[in-house]
Amino acid sequence: MIRTASWYTAPGYDPYENLAREEYFLSHLQPGECLLYLWQNQNTVVIGKNQNCWKECHVTKLEQEDGHLARRLSGGGAVYHDLGNLNFTFLCRPEDYNVDRQTSVVLKAVQSLGIAAEKTGRNDLTVNGRKFSGNAYYESRQGCYQHGTLLLAADGEKMSAYLNVSREKLAAKSVASVRARVCNLTEYLPDLTPQQMCQALLQAFGCSYGTPTPFDPGRLDQNAVEKLVQKYKSPAWKYGSRLDFGYEFGRRFSWGEVQLQFAVKGGQVDGCRVYTDSLDTTFAQPLGEALVGKAFCAPSLCAAIAAFFGSSGPRAKLAQDLANLIEDQL
Repeated sequence: MIRTASWYTAPGYDPYENLAREEYFLSHLQPGECLLYLWQNQNTVVIGKNQNCWKECHVTKLEQEDGHLARRLSGGGAVYHDLGNLNFTFLCRPEDYNVDRQTSVVLKAVQSLGIAAEKTGRNDLTVNGRKFSGNAYYESRQGCYQHGTLLLAADGEKMSAYLNVSREKLAAKSVASVRARVCNLTEYLPDLTPQQMCQALLQAFGCSYGTPTPFDPGRLDQNAVEKLVQKYKSPAWKYGSRLDFGYEFGRRFSWGEVQLQFAVKGGQVDGCRVYTDSLDTTFAQPLGEALVGKAFCAPSLCAAIAAFFGSSGPRAKLAQDLANLIEDQL
């Protein structure tokens, strides 16, 4: 049961520091605490844990223009952050984690400003069918979080220049470009500032969880946070290892997009990468490892997928979709 509501606003705009602090909070929550963390990144593309950065983002252009590529712990798709965007994170221990309750805080905050916001799709908040906020999630035994974006006055030109949204995803949304499927809240409230949005969030947070108190900065171990900063800055984390693959195919499903890359030697899978924007972050890397050593043919790969996921349970559809994809391609 939530007994303490606390809040913390990041002091700067560095994405690696902000993500490191978020991960630190995750394992240092007090029993019965819900923490609302508010933060902003400057000129940054943040990708999901299991995404291929080279496919989702024009990395070279971004970095040549003093932008930052960052990879988060959670799943979901790539997003563009600048100072016209406000990010929020709800952090709780597993027994207190409630996505519906947390999402309602954001909806009520935006609605309190006179904007007709609603929840649509698997993780989007919209106005008139256009997205202003996407959410992603992460769960561990120590803590869980839900985080998301709030587009207030983000630079649409840079968003379009840096993000490489697939045609299948756009077609599923029935729009022609990434800019067409999103909106800034200043289109509905021209004078809205990040500070006003923060206040609306804190007020809605207090209505749902009780009067929040500032998070004590003394609870932050700066040495531990700095170690996490170095992780998020590292090329190995940001870019991931690149596979010298010979076969690649993918498809969009109801649970997200997936891309499979295979290196094949002597008719066997020598290496495999599974990239996805699925909100489920737990299957991509181990599935790729499970396919290594299997014969590069549909029966062998489909059997390995069935063994990995099982033939029943919540992942049965995911397993069947992947098997159908492989059978269609091979």
